[in-house]
Amino acid sequence: MARIAGIDLPKDKPIGVALQRIYGIGTTSSRRILSGVGTDPGIRVKDLDEEQVAGIREAVEKQYRVEGDLRREVQSDIKRLIEIGSYRGLRHRMKLPAHGQRTRTNARTKRGPKKTVAGRGQRRGIAKK
Repeated sequence: MARIAGIDLPKDKPIGVALQRIYGIGTTSSRRILSGVGTDPGIRVKDLDEEQVAGIREAVEKQYRVEGDLRREVQSDIKRLIEIGSYRGLRHRMKLPAHGQRTRTNARTKRGPKKTVAGRGQRRGIAKK
């Protein structure tokens, strides 16, 4: 099993897809790493030899900030926004979307489950007696 940046890559996936399990590496970064090392993106992780794994590991360590370092940096950036009182910092503090998304009907992930409000519901459209 290949272990890169502290992550065990899944054996049965192509290396181009498996590298994306590492926080901070997406499709484009994965392709760049593999082309730089000279490895076919379609080869399965279990079929890689030690030289290829070592080359990929070295490329990731040299060129990219991944996993713990990147998570720490992102958290410090958010903390800085909150401390200076910027609009985005306020949105983070209130746990709301920070990039202009609609919140009246969507944003359930950020706002949590629906809260039922008394008096709402089937009253609309029903005529009073």
